Order: sequence, then C-alpha cells, then structure tokens
Amino acid sequence: MNSEILGMKKLIFTVLSISLFLMGCNDSNKVAQDIEKIALELRVSRFDREFALATPDKIPLLRSKYPYLFPAPDSIWVAKLNDSLQRELFQEVGNTFNSFMDEEARLKQLFKHIKYYFPEQYIPRVVTVTNDVDYNNRIILADSLLFIGLDNYLGSEHKYYGGFQRYIAKSLDRTYMVSDVASAFAKKVVPKPRDRTFLARMIYFGKELYLKDMLMPTATDMEKIGYTKEELDWAISSEEPIWRNFVEQEHLYSTDNELNPRFLDPAPFSKFGLELDNESPGRLGRYIGWQIIKAFMDNSRIGLKQMLTLPAEEIFKKSNYKPRN
Repeated sequence: MNSEILGMKKLIFTVLSISLFLMGCNDSNKVAQDIEKIALELRVSRFDREFALATPDKIPLLRSKYPYLFPAPDSIWVAKLNDSLQRELFQEVGNTFNSFMDEEARLKQLFKHIKYYFPEQYIPRVVTVTNDVDYNNRIILADSLLFIGLDNYLGSEHKYYGGFQRYIAKSLDRTYMVSDVASAFAKKVVPKPRDRTFLARMIYFGKELYLKDMLMPTATDMEKIGYTKEELDWAISSEEPIWRNFVEQEHLYSTDNELNPRFLDPAPFSKFGLELDNESPGRLGRYIGWQIIKAFMDNSRIGLKQMLTLPAEEIFKKSNYKPRN
C-alpha cells in the first residue's frame, strides 16, 4: 500500500513538474511574440565613415550635422583628417565595419527588449565614431545618444591591441559590442549597492548579468560576461570551491575595497592567493553574484524591475543559493 501511495506521489510530482515547465515555456513564447511585435525605429549614423571620407571643406557641414562632436575648432579636425595615423585608423575601421547591418539588427533586438521591460526608456540615436582605441570609453550612452567607438572592436588579434594585456585585448571584438551596450544601459537602471559589503557588490553585478539574460536571450553566457568558453567552463566547474573560499575567508560581509580588484574588476585572473590563481578567469565575484540572482528569480514570482530594486541581503536570504558541485 505504501509503495502504491509513494508511486502516486511521484506521478503527481512528475505531472506538476511537466505542467509548470510547459507553463513557463508558454510564458516565454508569449513574451518573445510580444517583443517581436514592438514597432521600433533604430536610427544609426556612421559618423566614422562620413568623417573618414570628408575633405577639409566639408568640416562645417559635419559640424552642423553633429554639433555635439565638434567642440574643438575646425583646424583641429582638418589636422586629424591629414594625419597619416588617423587615416590608417579610418581605413582599418572601414575594412572591419564596411557593413554595420548585423550589429544594427542585434542592437534593434536589444532595444526592443529594453522597450518591453522598460517602456519609459527613450531609444537613443546610435552614432559610430573612432576614439583612438580608448577602450574604457568604447560605449557612451546618454539619454538621446549612443556613441560606439568602432576602433575598440577590430578583433582581439588586431595589431593595434598588441601592447594590451591579453584579458583586455580579448574583449575588443565585435562579438561583445551589444553586450557592452547592455552593460551601459544596466548602469542606468540597476541601483548602486546600498551598502559596501562584498556580497552587495557581487549581487549588483549579478543583477547586471541577469538583466542581460532578459535583454539578450539569444546571446551566449560567454558574450554576456566576457569569458571564453574555457573560462566559463572553469567558473562552472569550480563554483562550489569558489563559494566555499568566499565563506571561509569571511569575504561576504567584508567592506574591504581590496576585494574589488581581486574578484570584481576586470583582471587577467582572480586572486585567491592560491596556486590555481593563474588558471582562473577574473571577475569571479560577478559570476557568483549572477548565480545568486538566478537562484532568487527561480524561487520568486516578482518582476524584473522589482528585483533590481531589492537590497542584496534580501535577495541572498530568499535565493537559497547552493553552488553547483
């Protein structure tokens, strides 16, 4: 009799699990259909090409079309047009981005998702520029303008990046452009941590990465976090010992700013102070924060925007986060 009851319970659990899964699939399909119906015009201006092909007498015309890009006198821009290194830069960018159609299509999908989840947000005009490979400012998102420095996306092996550390150079690829735009948007809608604990900072970055899950559903996790496949595999397989180290070393509620360069800031590897450090990818604190947010959202029915406003401690306690072995 007991075995019959147990079998019936298992059957009920299985049916409920399948039903919940199918309901989730139906919800996801409806969201995708609603997003696809959003009418959105994305305006893209290739200033980089217009300037590269201009002659000195065309500078006043460009100034009138792009006044926000011309704070300096015309003579500065004429000198830039005549500079051989700048001309080479224009050529390299033109060779790589002779067409911007693929990027435009991906950006349009990103902004459709933004409009679905954040209907109050203004869709900016996209302006492509060159900025002398200033990779820290490769994306600038203002209220009405999105500037993309195309010379920061020529490919990790490009000669311009030969003097950069490898962890920087590998991020300078067009694969990561839309993800970088999503990161710039996240800074507008993800509130800064309410306290200075390492846990709060991890969850702040976890919110950004989960936001990318929602805004870039067809992108790979490598694109979202900026890892190679090998780096992501390392993080996944090492999740349990990473978490154990954070707990044992009492990092979670520490306010030590030195934890930022060790586990949160871009870096060639994470710094546990162990022999395996050189094998690890950087920013593992962000990866763990991402997993905590995923666990919380799996156990919650609240919406995306509401989650972004919740304090880290509440999210952590309600997530019941358990690292994968």
